Amino acid sequence: MAVSFPGFTESKISVLSDDGPIEIAYLIGGSGPPLLLLHGFPQTKAIWSQVAPELAKHFTVVAADLRGYGASSKPHGKTDHSTYSKRSMAADQHSLMQSLGFNQFFLLGHDRGGRVSHRLAMDFPQSVLRLMVLDISPTLTMYEGSTMAFAKGYWHWFFLIQPEPVPETMIGANPEYWLKNHMGRHAGTGIFSADRWAEYLAGASNPQCMHAMCEDYRAAASIDLMHDRADRSAGNQLKMPLKVLWGEHGLVNQCFKPLDDWRSVAMNVTGRAVPSGHYIPEEIPGLLIDDARDFFR
Repeated sequence: MAVSFPGFTESKISVLSDDGPIEIAYLIGGSGPPLLLLHGFPQTKAIWSQVAPELAKHFTVVAADLRGYGASSKPHGKTDHSTYSKRSMAADQHSLMQSLGFNQFFLLGHDRGGRVSHRLAMDFPQSVLRLMVLDISPTLTMYEGSTMAFAKGYWHWFFLIQPEPVPETMIGANPEYWLKNHMGRHAGTGIFSADRWAEYLAGASNPQCMHAMCEDYRAAASIDLMHDRADRSAGNQLKMPLKVLWGEHGLVNQCFKPLDDWRSVAMNVTGRAVPSGHYIPEEIPGLLIDDARDFFR
């Protein structure tokens, strides 16, 4: 059963795309300026269950499932991986917010949702007033800066991009084993409530969802890099305020310099390491609530 947020309404909306109509599942609640929350891999909008209700005291909060995840549509990926390019996934979320009447909004993304947020802010800069990303450096920076330490720690970046159906088949043989080993890093799996864990496991156990998640990574290693390189060649930079938080116990902190990395693609960057591993919204929700409330004010 999907995780529900107190005071939030659950709904779906169909948006147009190059892959046909895409249904985006979302929760909406609160009042005030609109704030879109985007989750990461291999999760769903449920990651915000401890964060969204508090932020809804100050904002109209929309927590959405990315294309391919949760209760959103899961089309089969095209051979060029464009179906799950961050450009396509970002366009879904922009259309969602436009359909809800929010022409401009704040944006907060964790992990893959942060990469979708980066592309959304780049492709629709007039819509994103402020951007916060959690525990990532830009995708191009991370691939080009790959080291042995990064490859060992983020080996799934290189496993999930293998041709269909190799990773889908191997993970499908024992989804729970995969999930426990992937998500039980610094803080262990005890940080995930039973209902959230059940939702994440349901996704990993769904062949269509697992395919979509692999395509998300295949796109990141191919078409997304083309889009990012085109932006850098053109000198395109994000102009809205951008804040990055990253876990001091995570691999991003070990292998990259998030402030410097984001300053290569954005003009107004702030942020810091926080006492957490990768799953900031679920490890330290109180700190994130305070930072988001202050930044999006």
